[in-house]
Amino acid sequence: MTAPEPTPPAQPGLRAALRQSPPLFWACVYFFCLLSGYYVLRPVREAMAASADLQTVFPPALIGWFAGHGIALQDFVLQVLFTCVFVIMVVLQPLYGALVSRYPRRVFLPAVYGFFIVTLLGFYVLFDSGVPGRGMLFFFWTTVFNLFAVAVFWSFMADVFSNVQARAFYGYIGAAGTIGAFLGPTLTSTLVQRVGIANLMLVSAGFLTVCLFCIWRLRLWAVAREQELQLASGEAPMGGGVLDGLKLIAREPLLRWLALMVVFGVGIGTLLYNEQASIVRRLYTDAAASTAFYSRVDLAINALTLILQLGVTRWLLSRFGIAPALLIPGFAIIVGFSILAASPLPLLVAMVQVMTRASEFSLAKPARETIFTRVDRQWRYKAGAAIDTVVYRGGDLTFAWVHKGLSLFGSHAVFAGGLLVAGIMTAAAFGLLREEKKLPAERPE
Repeated sequence: MTAPEPTPPAQPGLRAALRQSPPLFWACVYFFCLLSGYYVLRPVREAMAASADLQTVFPPALIGWFAGHGIALQDFVLQVLFTCVFVIMVVLQPLYGALVSRYPRRVFLPAVYGFFIVTLLGFYVLFDSGVPGRGMLFFFWTTVFNLFAVAVFWSFMADVFSNVQARAFYGYIGAAGTIGAFLGPTLTSTLVQRVGIANLMLVSAGFLTVCLFCIWRLRLWAVAREQELQLASGEAPMGGGVLDGLKLIAREPLLRWLALMVVFGVGIGTLLYNEQASIVRRLYTDAAASTAFYSRVDLAINALTLILQLGVTRWLLSRFGIAPALLIPGFAIIVGFSILAASPLPLLVAMVQVMTRASEFSLAKPARETIFTRVDRQWRYKAGAAIDTVVYRGGDLTFAWVHKGLSLFGSHAVFAGGLLVAGIMTAAAFGLLREEKKLPAERPE
């Protein structure tokens, strides 16, 4: 087996791309199953966060502690959840850093997904038996799963594909994931009221098992490419310290701009998410009904994402590079928040949510990930993962509390503040583009 040759950006069609690069098929299957497994669970997580039943979300001891201190926990559900998630990320980041530093790729990739599969079986038991506080634990787990599993996926793709291939193929890979993101909420919407929430855990675990097989297949091409181009081998431990990712972010200007862009991009999403959760909490009191609502929103987001990925992403990245893919979402969000600041109607909030997340998934995320094909493995697996976990959730935590303060002045103030956040995110994109031009065409040996 030999490493695939770089594919010219002008190479047309998915069928031709699959012929020229066999690992593209396995990458598509991998991302399809990964997002299918996640999106089966996402509506359940959203329903737990928006639930008016505190006994479902929080353990009795925590509810009692807040009541004993005269604090209305129902007014701080998302703030408490996001604060705890950030603490969890801070604790897990050094553990992940130790894993990727001390073990080769063939060990730490299966270990990450194997952990998630085993814990899903545990959640099957919790939901099947109706343990109080299961909602909080599940919210923590799905948030960690989404960030770590997807971060590991894109780092691994940069081992398999070159920069030229990434620009040509990441749109297709993203589209495969979006189709999986279509299937996930469709399965949830169809099955949740028939088989119950607990059995959805087993469905997700099945998808993640297929991901393990795809990792085994793709590793062969990653090894062949590293050998052919004399790159540092992913079959040997990277070494270094457990906090190298955070140190790289502090030291490297490109990573600092990337982290800043991610923080304020997360701020946009958090403001919208919290506002939408408030609406759902008022309109739906039943967990199954709110789960079905979130699944419909996810379907709308994924429909727009797929259209953009198949019709725009590959063409835009191959022809013009990453600049338009980073800047278009920023300007679109500024327009959307301007409308919401003037008229924050529930339907408009949902529509801007769809536009914001679709542009992130179809344009901004693939554009950022192509950058990691041009840097060494320490940047990808350590700094990239740190940005996608600790930095990302730090933004979540910050803007969850910012939303709490702004919401005291009404929705108009929330979205006016969001306009400022969107402007800073777009400015950070310009800084990132300036530093990206200094990188070599491909990652160093």
